Amino acid sequence: MPPRTLASLAHALTVATSPEGALHALGDALAEVDRDARLALVFYDGRTGMLRERLLLETAPSGDRGIARLSLDTTLDHLPTRDRLAIMGGGHLVDLGGGSEELAGLFQLPPLGEPGWLSARGFRFEHELAAVVVLLESRKMFGARTSERFAPSIALFELAMARLLEREAREEAVRTLEHVTRRVHDEYDRRLAELQQRITTAAEGPSQRAVDLVEIERQLAAAVEQARQASRRADAVDATVATAVEELEKVHLELHRRSEQLREKSRTLYLIDRVLTLDATTDDPRQLADGLLALVGDDMHAHRCSLMLRTADGEGLYIAAARGLPSVAAEGTRVPIGQGVAGRVAASRTPVLVRDVTEARQHPLLHDQYFTTGSFISFPLVYHDELLGVLNLANRAMHGVFVEDDVDRVRLLALVTALVAGHARLPERLVEALSVR
Repeated sequence: MPPRTLASLAHALTVATSPEGALHALGDALAEVDRDARLALVFYDGRTGMLRERLLLETAPSGDRGIARLSLDTTLDHLPTRDRLAIMGGGHLVDLGGGSEELAGLFQLPPLGEPGWLSARGFRFEHELAAVVVLLESRKMFGARTSERFAPSIALFELAMARLLEREAREEAVRTLEHVTRRVHDEYDRRLAELQQRITTAAEGPSQRAVDLVEIERQLAAAVEQARQASRRADAVDATVATAVEELEKVHLELHRRSEQLREKSRTLYLIDRVLTLDATTDDPRQLADGLLALVGDDMHAHRCSLMLRTADGEGLYIAAARGLPSVAAEGTRVPIGQGVAGRVAASRTPVLVRDVTEARQHPLLHDQYFTTGSFISFPLVYHDELLGVLNLANRAMHGVFVEDDVDRVRLLALVTALVAGHARLPERLVEALSVR
């Protein structure tokens, strides 16, 4: 089934074992956005400065997808200088503007049959341009461009390409080492056999001359020394390759770390999209409040969390939705502003982060019986300079500890929560639904 979300695309790219497989996965994701767009991967040879091969994703009349290979013999010098430098720098899609139809021929892309837009993004490997992804789309009168909607998917594809290029470089290094070692040993065996043959011939001759025998033995010793030096050079090559493999492993770990960060961001975007869809499809304020709490709790892996909203008189907060709280802290429970963790955060409109309660017993907000278990975050919800409520997160999964970076993530989630809650008038509607006094 074609990837329909960034999370499923990330999984498909992770299991891809070749650039062709990764391009297939990216093409499936593109089909969900624009079935008529053209997508190609063009490899770049940094030693010659030439575009050497193009992989074009094609769709047969039967609906099957295939890869069309084509050797290219051209350079990026045909592009405007500004666009060429942007592509070689990598990192983002470059809009090639009004000359898209003419420039599409540079990459041998089939025409769309109507005016189109051409975009390209360069992929760098070991500080050099390695490949270029090219996207040709038809011009639309309304709505966002395909390149804008498809940019996150191409960013995921770049991570997958880096992993595949790293593996190819490692395999090439191993092949080179094996070739050098085999050549050195073959040369040594050949020279040794040759000198042994000369010794045997000299010994069996009718007139053995000691001088000739000494000379042959000297040459044999020289050959052995050459073989020893060649072996040392092979060991040096082996050490160099081992160092290179170690560096590649470090790069792989860094790529894995970035991939995990991107996966977390993709998951956050998925959860935000789910909440916005819920806001557009439901009129039930309690269901919407539960959805907002699930957005924050699931994204931050918090087993204990609550959404508190402002009361109608503006003097207190009440629990609109909760997860993992004691039964005495049921929905509708009211807390005066200025008391406890949530009340103090609401009064100051300043977020609070406690990494470990056992190491911060003197913290002034640690007397709240509901929201101070382990590491926790309490964050105010403010929309158009108006206090809407407070988010409380605790008991992170696997005994995790919240850190400063988590506060920045909660800031984005709190902004979405405040936006949806303010737009849906949740504080006023839930006061009636929960019979808050």
